[in-house]
Amino acid sequence: MKEKMRSRFPNAVVLVADIIITVLAIIAAFALRLEGDQVSSYIGSLYWMVIVGLLIKPLVYYLFGLYRRLWAYASINELTLIATAVSVASAIFSAVMLTLYVVRFHDTRIINFPRTILPIDWLLSLVGIGGLRFSFRLLAEGRAASKKAVPRKARNVLIIGAGDAGALVVREMQKNPQLGLRPVGYLDDDLAKQRHQMHGVPVVGRLADLRRALEHRPVDEVIIAIPSASGKVVRLVTDICRLKGIPFRTMPGLFELIGGKVSVNRLREVDITDLLRREPARIQDQLVGATLSGKRVLVTGAGGSIGREICRQVARWGPQMLILVGHGENSIFEAMLELREDFPSLPLQLVIADIRDTPRIQSVFADFRPQVVFHTAAHKHVPLMESNVEDAITNNIVGTQNVLQAASVINTERVVMISTDKAVRPANVMGATKRIAEMIVLEAAHRTGHAYSVVRFGNVLGSRGSVVPLFKRQIAHGGPVTVTHPDMKRYFMTIPEAVHLVLQAAAMGQGGEVFMLNMGQQVRILDLAEDLIRLSGLEPGKDVEIVFTGIRPGEKLSEDLWGDGMEYKKTDHPEIFRAVAEEAILPDDLDKLVEELHHLARDGEASAILHLLDENIPDGNIQATPPVDLTSLV
Repeated sequence: MKEKMRSRFPNAVVLVADIIITVLAIIAAFALRLEGDQVSSYIGSLYWMVIVGLLIKPLVYYLFGLYRRLWAYASINELTLIATAVSVASAIFSAVMLTLYVVRFHDTRIINFPRTILPIDWLLSLVGIGGLRFSFRLLAEGRAASKKAVPRKARNVLIIGAGDAGALVVREMQKNPQLGLRPVGYLDDDLAKQRHQMHGVPVVGRLADLRRALEHRPVDEVIIAIPSASGKVVRLVTDICRLKGIPFRTMPGLFELIGGKVSVNRLREVDITDLLRREPARIQDQLVGATLSGKRVLVTGAGGSIGREICRQVARWGPQMLILVGHGENSIFEAMLELREDFPSLPLQLVIADIRDTPRIQSVFADFRPQVVFHTAAHKHVPLMESNVEDAITNNIVGTQNVLQAASVINTERVVMISTDKAVRPANVMGATKRIAEMIVLEAAHRTGHAYSVVRFGNVLGSRGSVVPLFKRQIAHGGPVTVTHPDMKRYFMTIPEAVHLVLQAAAMGQGGEVFMLNMGQQVRILDLAEDLIRLSGLEPGKDVEIVFTGIRPGEKLSEDLWGDGMEYKKTDHPEIFRAVAEEAILPDDLDKLVEELHHLARDGEASAILHLLDENIPDGNIQATPPVDLTSLV
């Protein structure tokens, strides 16, 4: 009972205070409008206004929910609500008073008053009602701050970026002094923000002033609070901080924050993905929303790095159901836990199945009848597939055929297959099998008329089997870091960025397209290794040795996103291109080719498989690849 009384008491106090403010606002309006000796002439009208005000205003405030709020946590939204409630109450109040003003009884007005009193009353009510409620927040913050233990020596932090993210990070530092972080300034390139303050913290210069700021100010740490910062900006900051011996952290990139929130808890050490960030590409929200919202979406390989990120970003668009299909039960379970945490109301279906199991895949599609399918399940490790040709065939080719056949039977509206730059002029088994898988998708698109398409891109940083986890493991063991060749180059994207563009390309597909993501410039693997070593606080060649092991079977010095002479054209999205000639290159009898490859894989005829792949893939050169040495995979 005491708890109930305690919970109701603050709002009872607010109601009484509102009544007092209403009366005082009307009296003050009269006093401000009239000379002191004139007020007595309107005393009857003043009484009328007080009575009408008390009947109308608290009722309107109640209807707007002003007595159901925890004002200790008031924000801009509450300020807007207060302004609206006070304005509506004053409008109704003014309408009633003006009606009484124009009504006459025996040629005499019932009530008479200067009309300018009404706007004065509105302004005073707004200040009084709003000020009362926000005083609760000030008192609450004051009590909270006094209870929190402030560290004896807080670390002085310089914030890179005086935008929304920077302001939120600073605000959280100030509200939580136990974090031991004291913001001392911002750096921002916006000229309009120079020499101004946000939350009491000054903007002390532009990004180009970072070196000078670290030399002349007591800075213990630098935080990059620009989720949209490009890799160039992040690299500039980290290079200067490293030279000055100042620790640095960053806010995750824009695509990593999708569906999340900005806070101090999201700060982390600068990663290699931050150094390779590009300017965020716009997304056509309406088009993507129409493709995914309210739809049953199925993702194969949902436990993998790409598949999991697709699930996370698809979940933002409110699908009717999200079906996670994967062969590994642990990875599917982990993906489910992540989605449940961020999207607790999202309907999920977890399916443990191998895409090579034809009856099982057909059953899954028949049961859930997905309208949109993202096909990410595949073997992708180049050297391992060179020595496991048969499994590459059954998984990458036969598995894809199973998925497309099952989708065709139930008339799935849209299928998007995730492919690779290694499918262009393939020199390895993995690339060749992905090229045949692309053909299967394109053939199904032409046969069914549905929006089945392919999205092709290069290496994804941090994905399973990528070079980054390998380099990190080698650095943790003290080296050496193994690089195949000093001139080896690859296209790289971060996982969230790649998936962001995949969803955009998926929404654009009409059927039979091969989309290629703009991967930017190729990155030297040697530069990547050196950056990772430096981010670990070490120096390449001094603390960690780099060893060149030679090009592995099936590898090229650089990759191609399209073949020689291939036509491609721009799409409505600046980061997505569409191959033209590629869409017409299909074998005469693709089903027969897949069946023959499957037969050879079952019989273990690896050499015959390589010969058949070379015969049917334009510009393919798989047989020329020397046998792989399993002892030199890295």
